[in-house]
Amino acid sequence: MSIFELITIFETERNRPPESINALLDFYQQKYIIGDIDINNYRKIYLYLHHQGAISAHEYA
Repeated sequence: MSIFELITIFETERNRPPESINALLDFYQQKYIIGDIDINNYRKIYLYLHHQGAISAHEYA
């Protein structure tokens, strides 16, 4: 999955672009928590976005 695909899904569901790469990561974390994506896809997305510089809101604690 590319960053373009991840952003497109976000924009389709939220009707706006993500404010940041961190917001994009939080969006996919939420999708995992509610069961919209499985653990394998979530791990791939998390690692990809994390390598792009994303920091989860959960990592600030």
